[in-house]
Amino acid sequence: MLTHFLPMKALFSVSSHTGLSQVWLLLFRVAVGTSMLTHGIPKLQTLLAAPEIQFPDPLGVGPVASMALAVMAEALCSVALILGLLTRLALLPLMFTMGMALFVIHSGDPFSARELAALYFLVFSTLWVTGPGKWSLDAAIGRFFK
Repeated sequence: MLTHFLPMKALFSVSSHTGLSQVWLLLFRVAVGTSMLTHGIPKLQTLLAAPEIQFPDPLGVGPVASMALAVMAEALCSVALILGLLTRLALLPLMFTMGMALFVIHSGDPFSARELAALYFLVFSTLWVTGPGKWSLDAAIGRFFK
Protein backbone atom coordinates (compact mmCIF):
# COMPACT_ATOMS: atom_id res chain seq x y z
CA MET A 1 0.00 0.00 0.00
CA LEU A 2 1.05 3.55 -0.68
CA THR A 3 0.44 4.57 2.94
CA HIS A 4 3.29 2.32 4.07
CA PHE A 5 5.74 4.46 2.09
CA LEU A 6 4.05 7.83 2.35
CA PRO A 7 1.91 8.78 5.36
CA MET A 8 -1.56 10.09 4.50
CA LYS A 9 -0.76 13.40 6.20
CA ALA A 10 2.19 13.95 3.85
CA LEU A 11 0.18 12.81 0.84
CA PHE A 12 -2.48 15.49 1.39
CA SER A 13 -0.26 18.21 2.84
CA VAL A 14 -0.42 21.65 1.25
CA SER A 15 2.49 23.00 3.27
CA SER A 16 5.41 24.32 1.28
CA HIS A 17 7.76 24.69 4.20
CA THR A 18 9.16 21.19 4.30
CA GLY A 19 12.88 20.48 4.13
CA LEU A 20 12.45 18.83 0.75
CA SER A 21 10.71 21.88 -0.70
CA GLN A 22 13.57 24.09 0.50
CA VAL A 23 16.12 21.86 -1.21
CA TRP A 24 13.93 21.87 -4.31
CA LEU A 25 13.81 25.69 -4.34
CA LEU A 26 17.61 25.74 -4.23
CA LEU A 27 17.94 23.24 -7.10
CA PHE A 28 15.20 24.97 -9.09
CA ARG A 29 16.77 28.44 -8.67
CA VAL A 30 20.20 27.17 -9.71
CA ALA A 31 18.85 25.23 -12.72
CA VAL A 32 16.68 28.09 -13.99
CA GLY A 33 19.38 30.71 -13.43
CA THR A 34 21.96 28.55 -15.19
CA SER A 35 19.59 27.94 -18.09
CA MET A 36 19.01 31.67 -18.49
CA LEU A 37 22.77 32.26 -18.42
CA THR A 38 22.99 30.22 -21.63
CA HIS A 39 21.03 33.06 -23.26
CA GLY A 40 22.76 35.95 -21.47
CA ILE A 41 26.41 34.97 -21.95
CA PRO A 42 26.23 34.81 -25.78
CA LYS A 43 24.50 38.20 -25.77
CA LEU A 44 27.28 39.58 -23.54
CA GLN A 45 29.93 38.19 -25.90
CA THR A 46 28.17 39.74 -28.89
CA LEU A 47 27.80 43.05 -27.08
CA LEU A 48 31.52 43.15 -26.27
CA ALA A 49 32.79 41.91 -29.64
CA ALA A 50 30.45 43.06 -32.39
CA PRO A 51 31.28 46.40 -34.05
CA GLU A 52 27.63 46.88 -34.97
CA ILE A 53 24.75 45.51 -32.91
CA GLN A 54 21.57 44.20 -34.52
CA PHE A 55 19.07 43.78 -31.68
CA PRO A 56 15.36 44.56 -31.22
CA ASP A 57 14.71 47.99 -29.71
CA PRO A 58 11.19 47.86 -28.23
CA LEU A 59 11.84 50.69 -25.75
CA GLY A 60 13.31 53.08 -28.31
CA VAL A 61 16.64 53.44 -26.49
CA GLY A 62 18.73 52.05 -29.32
CA PRO A 63 19.84 48.49 -30.12
CA VAL A 64 23.05 48.69 -28.04
CA ALA A 65 21.24 49.93 -24.94
CA SER A 66 18.45 47.38 -25.46
CA MET A 67 20.98 44.57 -25.73
CA ALA A 68 22.84 45.86 -22.66
CA LEU A 69 19.57 45.79 -20.69
CA ALA A 70 18.89 42.24 -21.86
CA VAL A 71 22.44 41.24 -20.88
CA MET A 72 21.99 42.83 -17.45
CA ALA A 73 18.83 40.80 -16.93
CA GLU A 74 19.87 37.51 -18.52
CA ALA A 75 23.46 37.42 -17.22
CA LEU A 76 23.81 39.52 -14.07
CA CYS A 77 20.34 38.90 -12.67
CA SER A 78 20.67 35.20 -13.44
CA VAL A 79 23.81 35.05 -11.29
CA ALA A 80 21.93 36.83 -8.49
CA LEU A 81 19.10 34.29 -8.88
CA ILE A 82 21.53 31.37 -8.68
CA LEU A 83 23.03 32.80 -5.49
CA GLY A 84 19.66 33.75 -4.05
CA LEU A 85 20.92 37.32 -3.60
CA LEU A 86 18.32 40.09 -3.77
CA THR A 87 16.26 37.42 -5.48
CA ARG A 88 12.92 39.18 -5.85
CA LEU A 89 14.65 42.34 -7.07
CA ALA A 90 16.73 40.32 -9.58
CA LEU A 91 13.60 38.58 -10.85
CA LEU A 92 11.93 41.85 -11.91
CA PRO A 93 14.28 42.55 -14.87
CA LEU A 94 14.12 38.88 -15.84
CA MET A 95 10.30 38.94 -15.81
CA PHE A 96 10.30 42.24 -17.73
CA THR A 97 12.69 40.88 -20.37
CA MET A 98 10.65 37.71 -20.86
CA GLY A 99 7.45 39.77 -20.94
CA MET A 100 8.91 41.98 -23.67
CA ALA A 101 10.01 38.92 -25.65
CA LEU A 102 6.62 37.28 -25.23
CA PHE A 103 4.23 40.20 -25.72
CA VAL A 104 6.19 42.70 -27.85
CA ILE A 105 9.15 41.31 -29.81
CA HIS A 106 7.52 37.99 -30.76
CA SER A 107 3.89 39.15 -30.57
CA GLY A 108 3.20 38.29 -34.23
CA ASP A 109 5.00 34.97 -34.12
CA PRO A 110 3.30 31.61 -33.57
CA PHE A 111 3.14 30.40 -29.99
CA SER A 112 5.90 27.86 -30.64
CA ALA A 113 8.30 30.81 -31.08
CA ARG A 114 7.06 32.44 -27.86
CA GLU A 115 6.75 29.33 -25.74
CA LEU A 116 10.19 29.51 -24.11
CA ALA A 117 9.69 33.15 -23.11
CA ALA A 118 6.26 32.24 -21.70
CA LEU A 119 7.69 29.39 -19.65
CA TYR A 120 10.54 31.53 -18.30
CA PHE A 121 8.05 34.28 -17.46
CA LEU A 122 5.88 31.82 -15.49
CA VAL A 123 8.88 30.29 -13.73
CA PHE A 124 10.30 33.70 -12.78
CA SER A 125 6.86 34.83 -11.57
CA THR A 126 6.52 31.69 -9.47
CA LEU A 127 9.95 32.24 -7.91
CA TRP A 128 9.00 35.86 -7.20
CA VAL A 129 5.95 34.62 -5.28
CA THR A 130 7.75 31.82 -3.41
CA GLY A 131 10.97 33.67 -2.74
CA PRO A 132 14.42 32.11 -2.85
CA GLY A 133 13.96 29.70 0.04
CA LYS A 134 15.99 28.99 3.12
CA TRP A 135 19.13 27.96 1.20
CA SER A 136 19.92 31.38 -0.26
CA LEU A 137 22.09 34.38 0.50
CA ASP A 138 18.88 36.35 1.10
CA ALA A 139 17.97 33.99 3.93
CA ALA A 140 21.49 34.12 5.38
CA ILE A 141 21.57 37.92 5.26
CA GLY A 142 18.00 38.11 6.56
CA ARG A 143 19.01 36.29 9.75
CA PHE A 144 21.06 39.33 10.72
CA PHE A 145 17.98 41.58 10.62
CA LYS A 146 15.81 39.50 12.97
